[in-house]
Amino acid sequence: MSGWPAGVSLVWGASSHRGARRLLNEDSFLAAGSVFFVADGMGGHDAGEVASSATVDALRPLGALATVSPEDVRDRLVVAQDDVRAISTEPGRGAGTTVTGVVVAQMEGMPYWLVVNIGDSRTYQMSHGVLEQLSVDHSEVQEMVDAGLLTATEALTHPRRHVVTRAVGASLPPEPDFCWVPIAARDRMLVCSDGLTGELSDERIAEILLAQPDPQAAADRLVNEAIVAGGRDNITVVVVDATGAWGDTSDGSTAPRENLEYADEDTLPREIRLQMGDRS
Repeated sequence: MSGWPAGVSLVWGASSHRGARRLLNEDSFLAAGSVFFVADGMGGHDAGEVASSATVDALRPLGALATVSPEDVRDRLVVAQDDVRAISTEPGRGAGTTVTGVVVAQMEGMPYWLVVNIGDSRTYQMSHGVLEQLSVDHSEVQEMVDAGLLTATEALTHPRRHVVTRAVGASLPPEPDFCWVPIAARDRMLVCSDGLTGELSDERIAEILLAQPDPQAAADRLVNEAIVAGGRDNITVVVVDATGAWGDTSDGSTAPRENLEYADEDTLPREIRLQMGDRS
């Protein structure tokens, strides 16, 4: 893609499922070129799914920019906020969505991941075999953990664990978090809705990411295991590998394995074996 620093290319995979208990998939994702986002809608049919779709649509033009700045992202999130606020909903039931992800950006001519977050969907980086959460959850339980009122373990089952404190579509425009992370060969980025992290521990997520060299296979397996673990929510996963990651011998194309940009009932993950003896 023109405007990228020399040597930067990406391969990625994405998978989404409504889960084992939900009738609708209110998640949406965008995985195109240098832009990777997941949005987890709230508000039910014709609200949550429309809100998440409108938000990734608003972010889509970032993929056409030669370089992306936080100001560019803020501008597109203003559009998303306006679009979501305009959604017609049932009385007392507003539309909203989380959104998190990464875009390829530059700082002083060097390639960086620009991490963006609003809400409790998450963005992780796996580097040198270590998985690190880069986004910070905007949720009531995270605030209680930060204040020392809950442990991280207690937060996993707290009755208010799904209450977010920032969302696109809220009455007050949300302030996105940004962070800059240098891009290195063999980086693997994970962007996901809380349907994944609500079912699988970070330790298990890391094991799967390490065991699956292909990003599409990794995304599929993460979604499948989350379903097997209970699948109580919609589950959406985007896995992005930087140049040279995982011994990739492809031509470095940035084309995804499948031409998918939205969560859809047709994005069912491939069948995989989950026996204890087959975790490769």
